[in-house]
Amino acid sequence: MKKESPRQRSTGRVTLADVAAAAGVSAMTASRALSGKRAVDPLLVERVLSVSQKLGYVPDPAARALASHRSNHVAVLIPLLSNELFVTLLEAVQLTLRGEGFQTFISVTHYNPAEEEQLLREQLMHRPAGLLVTGFDRTPAAQKLIAASGIPCVYLMETSERTDVFSVGFSQADAAYDMTRHLLSTGCKRIAFAAAQLDPRTLQRLNGWRKALTEAGLYAPTLEWLNPAASSMALGGIMFEQIAGQNPPLDAIFFCNDDLAQGALLQANRLGIEVPGRLAIAGFNDLRGSDLMNPPLTTVHTPLDKIGEAAAAMLLKLMRGEPVDTHSLDLGYRLVLRQSA
Repeated sequence: MKKESPRQRSTGRVTLADVAAAAGVSAMTASRALSGKRAVDPLLVERVLSVSQKLGYVPDPAARALASHRSNHVAVLIPLLSNELFVTLLEAVQLTLRGEGFQTFISVTHYNPAEEEQLLREQLMHRPAGLLVTGFDRTPAAQKLIAASGIPCVYLMETSERTDVFSVGFSQADAAYDMTRHLLSTGCKRIAFAAAQLDPRTLQRLNGWRKALTEAGLYAPTLEWLNPAASSMALGGIMFEQIAGQNPPLDAIFFCNDDLAQGALLQANRLGIEVPGRLAIAGFNDLRGSDLMNPPLTTVHTPLDKIGEAAAAMLLKLMRGEPVDTHSLDLGYRLVLRQSA
């Protein structure tokens, strides 16, 4: 009868020592064989692998990181998982990192700076190989945590002129400015900006819209409709009904996110308000389904998958100590002009 090791009896988990004993090799040889080190005899590697599979051995990443002072996981902090744009971003990040042997540990901050600070503390306790965080707006304490950790970090969704940070994104303000300029070019003058969540990137879009209308001499505070509630199609429908009744009448509504704009288009159809004949509608992010609305939604396409892929690739270089071509990678955006505006 096979004798169980003390650890196996206490935890029920097959250990590296169990694999080594069953294969008749030292724990160091078993470790080297399982990690693919070339110095191990191929016959021994085959034997160790066969035994590990029979025993159902799963390596302990925490123990490996402790022994090597290196981790194989990357901490990713995002605001929400219920927002499609962050799901797209995460899929690209995970696909890129997983292909290089890294796992992603995801934390959701809910746009709460205090919660993000606590999550950062918890993640850094596990000494991740790298960090991916969203934007630059966080508490001074959180900024110090990142700087003092010495862990490579890449910032997502925004760019920076600072040479001491690495970032991949685009100019939120410029994108909103260009969409507002498009609406002006179609003859619209009274253009409302409707926003929810009111996170830092939404407020940057607000500034871009303000700049375009101010330059045209058409800005008025009454054109701003700001709601701190979570962005959703349902809220978009409610906001549309409130805004559409404004007097004097509006020419267009620029929503800060496509889910709001999609909800607005559905509500316009229910109320019999012609879009864009009576009121033009534009969105932001070109989310799934925007091209299928009635009419199809004019919006700003943001390269979310490319941002995730490029940020992960940049982080891989930083973790390996390889040179990075640029500290700040601007992947741009493009206006998608459909029938709603």
